[in-house]
Amino acid sequence: MRAVESASPLAQDSPSWRYRRSTRQVLRMSAVHLALVATGFLFLLPLLWMVSTSLKSLTQQAAWPPEWIPQPFVWRNYPDAAAFLPLVRYTLNSLTITVLFVIGTLLSCPLIAYAFARIRFPGRDFLFIVLIATIMLPGVVRLIPTYLMFRQLGFLNTYLPMVLPAFFGSPLFIFLLRQYFRTFPEELADAARMDGASEIGILYRIFMPMSGPALAVITIFAVQSQWNDFVDPLIYLNKERMRTLAVGLYYFRAYQDTTNWGQMMAAATMMTAPILILFALFQRYFIQGVALTGMKG
Repeated sequence: MRAVESASPLAQDSPSWRYRRSTRQVLRMSAVHLALVATGFLFLLPLLWMVSTSLKSLTQQAAWPPEWIPQPFVWRNYPDAAAFLPLVRYTLNSLTITVLFVIGTLLSCPLIAYAFARIRFPGRDFLFIVLIATIMLPGVVRLIPTYLMFRQLGFLNTYLPMVLPAFFGSPLFIFLLRQYFRTFPEELADAARMDGASEIGILYRIFMPMSGPALAVITIFAVQSQWNDFVDPLIYLNKERMRTLAVGLYYFRAYQDTTNWGQMMAAATMMTAPILILFALFQRYFIQGVALTGMKG
């Protein structure tokens, strides 16, 4: 009888029932948020330890138990790390490669994605399946043939092996943009065609201005992939003056008789900071773009 009363409309409209329901919802959401905060803190631990170590002296680095908050802060590790290796030069090299890669990505990927999303041509679906299949191909499989190709072209010790592929499109970024372009109503493009707009005009005058979140997603991914890339610069760039930050950190340890972890973590912090700042600036667009490009599943 009590179960019947609790399920009746009158019981559900009672203040006590609404109070119990709101209490359960609050408890459920609190548990979810606590779990997310705990998981996020676990992911932040390595970053916090890196920053903490970058501000320690040699004695503090060897202390046991470890000290999370250095006393005092050794800010000298940062200028010493920048002076030990030409980190400014390495930073400019990484910045050059990253900027050119992003430019190539933003020029090529929207064109290809628009064609797959809005233009009907024979074999479109088959070609798109082939494109998606290349995402599952490990990079190490392509490493040797790609190296031999660029060596035959005479591109070794240049930035072209890292930059040139971006101007031909990235499968992952094409897929993300295609998914985003398909969310636009077809009537929008039809109205533009009736006004005499070409497909290029529709892309750059209508679709691109409305695709800020998706473009922010691929920009952040492109910057992150090139800024942190270690394998390609190590293989293709043999001259010291052309090294990137990722390769420079490797040689930072190799050139020291005894590794100074404070200076090394200071250099790593300086390398990580631009990515964190970029994500903080575009966080709102990044989350919105991830939600609309089909990545959240």
